[in-house]
Amino acid sequence: MSFFLRYLAAVGLVLLAAWLLSNLVSEAAALAWLGAAFGLHALLGAIHLARLRHWVLLPRNRELPAGFGPWREPFDRLGRFLREETESQTEARSELSRIRSAVDQLPDGLIVLDRFEHVVWANAAAEDLHGIFGSRRPIHHFIRQPEFTEMMSGEAVSGSIRAQLAQRPGRTFEIRLHPSNNGQKLLITRDITEQAKLDAMRSDFVANVSHEIRTPVTVIGGFAETMLSLDLEEHERRQYLESILRHSTTLQTLVNDLLTLSSLEAGVNRPDDEDIDLHAMLGSLLDEAHALSAGRHSISLSLEGPRQVRGIRPELESAIRNLMTNAIRYTPDAGTITIHWRVRADQGWLSVRDSGIGIAAEHLPRLGERFYRVERGRSRSSGGTGLGLAIARRIMLRHQGTLEIESAPGRGSTFSLRLPAARLIEETRSAKATQ
Repeated sequence: MSFFLRYLAAVGLVLLAAWLLSNLVSEAAALAWLGAAFGLHALLGAIHLARLRHWVLLPRNRELPAGFGPWREPFDRLGRFLREETESQTEARSELSRIRSAVDQLPDGLIVLDRFEHVVWANAAAEDLHGIFGSRRPIHHFIRQPEFTEMMSGEAVSGSIRAQLAQRPGRTFEIRLHPSNNGQKLLITRDITEQAKLDAMRSDFVANVSHEIRTPVTVIGGFAETMLSLDLEEHERRQYLESILRHSTTLQTLVNDLLTLSSLEAGVNRPDDEDIDLHAMLGSLLDEAHALSAGRHSISLSLEGPRQVRGIRPELESAIRNLMTNAIRYTPDAGTITIHWRVRADQGWLSVRDSGIGIAAEHLPRLGERFYRVERGRSRSSGGTGLGLAIARRIMLRHQGTLEIESAPGRGSTFSLRLPAARLIEETRSAKATQ
């Protein structure tokens, strides 16, 4: 508004000067003054418009020209506006760069597609996973799985598939499609290998539990039905009852092991650690092992490690009992079983070695899985539930240790519980505590 008033004031002064010249000199002088004043104004306007037009043609390569006279203030304001816009654009580009840098750090691949399913933008993970380069290329040039093509050509506005990618062999990925309101689509590629493994383990777990329960339940039901429908002799009735009792005991053992494993995995109600006389515990478990073996094996115990350890007594006892029981079950008659407690590399190693047939290398990584068996028929005939090693592994995790397995066909097996040095109680400290 002030510029407009100053402009009117300047025009008023020119007209006032022309009126004075007309009254004091002559009308010709007044007309000459008006012609010169407005001619100069028109010339200045033409010069500034020409300079402005010259700048507009290549505004990024030239500085905004400076104005003078009545054009000075408009040019100054235009310059301030341009500086503010430049600063705003620079800040927006910097923010966009930071956002893109952050998005590029995501492990998930992100791809933006236009309504023709051409790649508009992809982050670094997507470029790496799918080999995407450039832009405005059809997404089907990079992702060629039939399931993906079916998902993109389907009527559903969103969906997901699981696929294997050539750039990541052995891994499982989920490709999920998300639409937007402007016709564009967002593809998210996520590595779900671990989730897929968990899903497979969960499915196997349900199938295995069903399989383990089906046999004893069928036997119990069949014998009970026979006893109800037939008039049996006393010795036959006793045989059927013994079979029912044996299979019901198997079911009870399976349920107890499942509850134990569930409690260990949930990590709730964890008992407090205590000082454990491991030598006395191993001696008691050795007596149990001899009773279970019934003289069919040669079982020996070697104690070279510290007498006491720190841990949860029932859990460590269960883990050791599982290893001893497995060794007896899977070692042929007249075989040897050696239990050795020692310190190696400042850590406690409780090893149970047997002279059985051994286990092939391909089975070793899976021995700690629930219900995994090397030979399903032989394992079931031995009376095991398939959960003993899974329970032992989980117990060792709760004690910051590990379950180590060494085996080879024809050379027997060694199952070891490794306890960290922090859980070993030195003999001197133990002696002082008893004084």
